[in-house]
Amino acid sequence: MSNLEGKIALVTGGTGGIGAAICVNLAAAGAKVATNYRNKEKAEAWQKEVKAQGYDIMIYQADVSDYDACEAMIKQVEADLGPIDILVNNAGITKDGMFKKMTKDKWDAVMKINVDSLFNVTRHVVEGMSERGWGRIINIASVNGQKGQMGQTNYTTSKAGMHGFTKSLAQEVARKGVTVNTVSPGYIATEMVMAVPEDIRNQIIAGIPVNRLGKSEEIAALVGFLCSEEAGFATGADFSMNGGQHMS
Repeated sequence: MSNLEGKIALVTGGTGGIGAAICVNLAAAGAKVATNYRNKEKAEAWQKEVKAQGYDIMIYQADVSDYDACEAMIKQVEADLGPIDILVNNAGITKDGMFKKMTKDKWDAVMKINVDSLFNVTRHVVEGMSERGWGRIINIASVNGQKGQMGQTNYTTSKAGMHGFTKSLAQEVARKGVTVNTVSPGYIATEMVMAVPEDIRNQIIAGIPVNRLGKSEEIAALVGFLCSEEAGFATGADFSMNGGQHMS
């Protein structure tokens, strides 16, 4: 495991699924970790749960689709913990439906959380990283952003756009010691995926060459590596972890 002792990390959408595993991985590597929440009761229950495991992860209320709320959250995190060295843009939602039935509300909701949040959060941390000469930004996308998926035009557009953001920002800050990368998970055994009817889930698994769903901890381990000193030569890349479901 990488040594992140003394590093300050902010993971958006970190109180469940992949985000929660990333928070724990970074904390286990020695980082001081913060995440945001929208549901206070759920977030506090999760915080208590991980504290019992030995991880003291800070939680802050913030809607990542709100620029001013993100600025306020980051100021508070930096006042409490110190300047942010690591940012994992993990917050995301789905509002699926065939395009011919896609409503403007569903389109906008996904874009605000999945795309606008990249600007809203990153804008407030990247300058400090550049000035200090070190930083790691990891954006959590999706296999469906790489290959497309019927019934997910809004979601796949947002996740494909995420990698465009990664590549452009990576070029701007590479000389400043800041790396920017995308991680594109396949189907992971999160609460959301496990809620899919078993027959449909089995069809999904049948299309994955390794013949199983991924684990949140596997994604978190990759993110942990990308946050490390050893990953300093990797930037502007899209790292796939999908069990061979999509190879490019």
